[in-house]
Amino acid sequence: MPSLGALVLVVEDEPEIRSLIRGCLTTEGYRVIEGSRAADATMLISSHNPDLLLLDLGLPDADGIDLIRQLRDWAPLPIIVISARDQEEDKVEALDTGADDYLTKPFGIHELLARMRAALRSSQNRPRTTRQTYEFDQLRIDRVRREVTQQGKLVHLTPIEYKLLTLLADHVGKVLTHNQIRESIWGHHHANMSHHARVHLASLRRKIEVDPAQPKHIETIPGVGYRLLDCSLAPSA
Repeated sequence: MPSLGALVLVVEDEPEIRSLIRGCLTTEGYRVIEGSRAADATMLISSHNPDLLLLDLGLPDADGIDLIRQLRDWAPLPIIVISARDQEEDKVEALDTGADDYLTKPFGIHELLARMRAALRSSQNRPRTTRQTYEFDQLRIDRVRREVTQQGKLVHLTPIEYKLLTLLADHVGKVLTHNQIRESIWGHHHANMSHHARVHLASLRRKIEVDPAQPKHIETIPGVGYRLLDCSLAPSA
């Protein structure tokens, strides 16, 4: 498993939750370091270079959103937010600011582990430059030829659908919010394009999914955005 032995930084101000997470992660083979404040996060990332950050938003010395914004200026590690804030606007703000995923308290440990595996795999596989080809199970994207195939058959995409698919592929495993997708495809001046993105993504899903009613590739995060799943690397149960 690629994530085995990964170093995970847990920044959470509730000792009971830190203890629970630490126990579960060490049992699974992860190495764990801990902090309870935003200042701890900055210091431990600088000194230990962890592979993943699990971050609570309600810290005693700073808001987690502000911390994510600061970290994204210099720290490329994946960030999974674990928070009691369950409103869509909180999730969108955290993801827009730079978090890779968002888990609401109370959470199941198996779901947390699956999210961690996905974030670590995405980080390890994320290219420093744009890749020319992607293969996700039987879905293949060839940027050189500008071709997309599913099960060896050519898929005819519109220019917008192709841009959406390659955008999601460049961030496989990461949730992209409606705002991030809109700005990447149409630019930040087009504030009313979220509905258009949903229409284009629905059409894209119909074309690339073997069964659009049970999509394996494009996951909808209700009220937040979308994520491309690499089903050829599905995490073990």
